[in-house]
Amino acid sequence: MKLYKYGNPESNIVLIQPVGTHNLNEIPNQVERIKINTKKEIQMLAIKVDNWNQELSPWKAPAVFGKEAFGDGALELLTEILKLCSDKNKKYYLGGYSLAGLFSLWACCQSGKFAGIAAASPSVWFPGFLTYLEENEVKSPCIYLSLGDKEDKTKNAMLSTVGDNIREVEKIMKENKVKCILEWNQGNHFKEAGERTAKAFSWVIINQ
Repeated sequence: MKLYKYGNPESNIVLIQPVGTHNLNEIPNQVERIKINTKKEIQMLAIKVDNWNQELSPWKAPAVFGKEAFGDGALELLTEILKLCSDKNKKYYLGGYSLAGLFSLWACCQSGKFAGIAAASPSVWFPGFLTYLEENEVKSPCIYLSLGDKEDKTKNAMLSTVGDNIREVEKIMKENKVKCILEWNQGNHFKEAGERTAKAFSWVIINQ
């Protein structure tokens, strides 16, 4: 795990985002966009994940695309993230895009440390995830969900469930009295990931 720091280290708002190498070049612009949207000083801690399918997956699952299966490294990663959340004078927000968004939703049932969860286009097609949400307490009070309006338009049987599943996630959150919004973006999963993630973090900061 390698940590990259952006923004104001004195801010009491700390955003934590697991990222892959492909996301790192988006982070500076993302941070600036969040500052503009919220009119607040923030600090962003970007955690570089070396093995996306292993480190962000809460439990093992077979490959959905390609040949790489999913591991069960999420608990180990969350343990390291919680070590970054020791200052009681600061509010910590966890979020990310795609599988990092799913990881963030999983984590909000594991720990009450996060004031908000920013789940942009989260991989809620992940096998068994809806059952997990139904059976566990959501410990974060404010959750943002989004999806591209073309993301479930796919021949892949597992990925095509993402639209119905994210609607169910929103329903579960609201039944549990969590402040939650589901926003639909134009396009497929690969459109404007940085902008979508900036919107996600901005919403939870403003609405928490």
